[in-house]
Amino acid sequence: MQDEVIAVSALPAATAMTFEQFLQRCDEDTFAEWVNGEFVPMSPVGLEHQHVALFLIRALDLYVRTKELGVVLHEPFQMRLPQSSRAPDVLFVSSTNVSLLKENYLDGAADLVVEVICPESRARDRGEKFYEYESAGVREYWLVDPERRQAEFYQLNEQGVYQTVLPDAEGIYRSKAIEGLWIRVDWLWSRPAPIELLRAWGMLPAAG
Repeated sequence: MQDEVIAVSALPAATAMTFEQFLQRCDEDTFAEWVNGEFVPMSPVGLEHQHVALFLIRALDLYVRTKELGVVLHEPFQMRLPQSSRAPDVLFVSSTNVSLLKENYLDGAADLVVEVICPESRARDRGEKFYEYESAGVREYWLVDPERRQAEFYQLNEQGVYQTVLPDAEGIYRSKAIEGLWIRVDWLWSRPAPIELLRAWGMLPAAG
């Protein structure tokens, strides 16, 4: 029995996966994250989740490209943080920080991250990811819950702590990370066409 114990204890411990190994295992169709040295597959998402995420990707990209403010990316593009590599639903990298962009990951914190919540991810998005993004310096974090039709907006204060920022009385939220950007929260559910967004933002004349 003693020999068996010695033999088992002599086995090498499992080795954590490095970030470089994680990237080698991934391709553009792999939806996964790297957390504390482990490969963590991401669960499939529902139809409404997809609709909301696609609307935000297109809307933010339209605004950012027109204003030449930076780059909008989306999962499975990776954002490498000190202890993890996350693939947010949407991320914005300002012109100031585009030097952090590598071929297949962002080497540091995005200026803005949006996570569209699904039932499986609710605790993770509000828990580990919230504190990871805060400590890494993601300036702004949006949590959008299609099932409950709710949106939460957080901005880093001067102490590096997330503070909740509420929409105004008209349901308009104003971004800090994307200069001049504002959205109506109900757009997340009504999803107006790009031309309507441009008119609302004053980037096209109103319809005659």
